[in-house]
Amino acid sequence: MPVYPDAAALAAAQDELRTLPPLVTSREILALRQQLADAQDGRRFVLQGGDCAESFADCNAGVITNRLKVLLQMSLVLVHGLKVPVVRVGRFAGQYAKPRSADTETRDGQTLPSYRGDMVNGPEFTAAARVPDPRRMIKAHARSAMTMNFVRSLIDGGFADLHHPEYWGLGWVEQSPHAAEYQKMVESIGDAVRFMETLAGRTMQSLNRVEFYTSHEALLLPYEEALTRQVPRADGWFNLSTHFPWIGMRTAALDGAHVEYFRGIRNPVAVKIGPSVTADQLLRLIDVLNPDDEPGRLTLIHRMGASQIAERLPPLLEAVRRAGRRVLWICDPMHGNTESTHNGYKTRRFENIRHEIEQAFDLHAAAGTRLGGVHLELTGENVTECLGGARELTEIDLQRAYRTTVDPRLNYEQALEIAMLIVRKRGAIAG
Repeated sequence: MPVYPDAAALAAAQDELRTLPPLVTSREILALRQQLADAQDGRRFVLQGGDCAESFADCNAGVITNRLKVLLQMSLVLVHGLKVPVVRVGRFAGQYAKPRSADTETRDGQTLPSYRGDMVNGPEFTAAARVPDPRRMIKAHARSAMTMNFVRSLIDGGFADLHHPEYWGLGWVEQSPHAAEYQKMVESIGDAVRFMETLAGRTMQSLNRVEFYTSHEALLLPYEEALTRQVPRADGWFNLSTHFPWIGMRTAALDGAHVEYFRGIRNPVAVKIGPSVTADQLLRLIDVLNPDDEPGRLTLIHRMGASQIAERLPPLLEAVRRAGRRVLWICDPMHGNTESTHNGYKTRRFENIRHEIEQAFDLHAAAGTRLGGVHLELTGENVTECLGGARELTEIDLQRAYRTTVDPRLNYEQALEIAMLIVRKRGAIAG
């Protein structure tokens, strides 16, 4: 957590946040919770994806549209291949704060506070930029509201219309190795829609739009608490800054403030589970966050790394299964596979990401549990941040379009390749 130098300014910012409109509604939150309960039972699959850390500068129409396009295209692949509805959850409209391993950063002999995301301080390596500023929470709320408003406008305006999925294309990937396969899928879906409407004798209005939800790591508690409210005709407290908040590995201590905060809200919540978590710790965490074993309430996002998942995940799956606890399991194949290259770039290898997902499906099948979704860091921009994939990006390619401020993201081609991989892998297991 950042240390704000001016306590009065922090209190004033929180007071202002409490008067601002919420970003989501309790009705939407409860609808998502039911869909996550369906995913627990295998009736849906969750696609959760977006930026590692949003920046204020990227709150523009082009970036938001491309991000939405990628998630829509991935969900189209998943719906077509898995034959179940997909729960679309964007990792945006609030992902402005990031945990850091160290409080400070040193460059060329100068030590400054670490960059903790645009909601806290600036990425520029200057003393002024790195001072935590509580007014940035107000700006984050405004940027989140703009993002949500634009996404809702796009969806309500027919942008996600299944009658025209060809409109979702991204120009820079027309030559993708997967372009032909995706186009064939689009044509197949279009034919199926027209066939159903011909039989029904009417246009199916439900195909004109999709449901879309937001999520972010609820790291900065002064912000989250100021947007946590009671609503008319509903019991309890709701975090109205997002539909689906999660706790990161660094803040998941049983006696920590984040777990205590999450215990008291009615949103569906998630926790990142790393290789150091023991079965006993996990069961105690489940008892605290979901004591009544409510369906759709708790999601466990495991992020073990391709080299550790086979050893670390099975004992957790077995412990939760044996205890009979209802949770939704999701695989995050990104955060356990981060490395640094010889030329100084933080990156991830597509092969490791792929391998962790494949192992996750196999391990869940062997344990008698169900992998209900994936959690990915991705972008619709033409970036070169993760190695490998269809175009076999190398370390030399990283410097060409490396734009992330924190963690490396899959670009469109790599993200679509992951969606196709999931379909093939789950199909192989089901077969």
